[in-house]
Amino acid sequence: MELKSYQDIIQHLNKTKRTKHLLLGNGFSMAYDAGIFSYNALNKFIEKSNDNLLKKLFEIVNTKNFELIMQQLDNFCQLAEEFSSDKKLRAKIQAASETLKTSLLDAIKELHPEHVFKIPEEKSKSCAKFINTFLGSGGHVFTSNYDILLYWVLMRNMDKIANAIDGFGRYAEESDEYQAYEDLEFSDLEWGKHRDEQNIHYLHGALPLFDAGISIVKEEYDTQDLLLEKIKKRIANREYPIFVTAGDGKEKLTHIMHNQYLSHCYDQLSSLDGSLVTFGFNFGKHDEHIIDAINIAAKHRKKTPPKLWSIYIGVYSKDDKKYIESIAGKFKCKVNLYDSKTVNVWDQKDN
Repeated sequence: MELKSYQDIIQHLNKTKRTKHLLLGNGFSMAYDAGIFSYNALNKFIEKSNDNLLKKLFEIVNTKNFELIMQQLDNFCQLAEEFSSDKKLRAKIQAASETLKTSLLDAIKELHPEHVFKIPEEKSKSCAKFINTFLGSGGHVFTSNYDILLYWVLMRNMDKIANAIDGFGRYAEESDEYQAYEDLEFSDLEWGKHRDEQNIHYLHGALPLFDAGISIVKEEYDTQDLLLEKIKKRIANREYPIFVTAGDGKEKLTHIMHNQYLSHCYDQLSSLDGSLVTFGFNFGKHDEHIIDAINIAAKHRKKTPPKLWSIYIGVYSKDDKKYIESIAGKFKCKVNLYDSKTVNVWDQKDN
């Protein structure tokens, strides 16, 4: 399969006048700082936590992949349900799974850059330009990442990124008496007000997004607290971000479909028209639900739009290329490859 450059595929898509959409994976965050956002970094954080249960889990499964460990725990829990009457054993397995999920959240939170201005200006602008290639032409941006790098870039570059809408907005609080607009009180940032125009989608949730029961709310900066500090306060109060951490694709999809925000994002991915470009997304065995959504979009209608006509998958190495070529048959649209190293997302000086 031919390996093209990023510039070549964008020029081609511009000529076809096909809408361009973007799917980001963990490689997007690792391209910013692999020392923070890699499985190795998260694993080292766990090793320093002095949690003997977690250390034992990593030793037994012998991997740094959180998703694989969660899948193993889920499988073990199902086996225990079928073959063991020991309620204590099942409870212990479930507790281990919950501890791992909480620790993953803690690791991402603690390793994360402290605030938006920790991202150098040139990196922020470079990423904004990359994102705007898609939003500026009417496309959508999807991410499977939990961190707030994308959120920060969008906030910091509102004047440079065309019409980025994540679906959140404020509602005026109801009152029994008439109130002038300047006297109205408004809700937290709730999802739903701008869902019809939404073009930013956090497929697996993210640190600033919380399920408040009757609504999905988004944390933001205010004059007192940085965003990350507000998130930490919520977590300290046992409020947890929307965070899909199930082991395999089937379990992830089950979680997604039980949350109104996540299911809306997934539906949007499943109904794309045009072409999809991926960056830092490896389509591993835990991502079958993403491939399913892409195939739904590709088969939406056979010969007429809306329809996903093609996907352009970024690869970093020969092994990556070989792997994508081996699974290309899983996709119901045309698969193309490009060299991820030709994308200057974060103003990498060697590109």
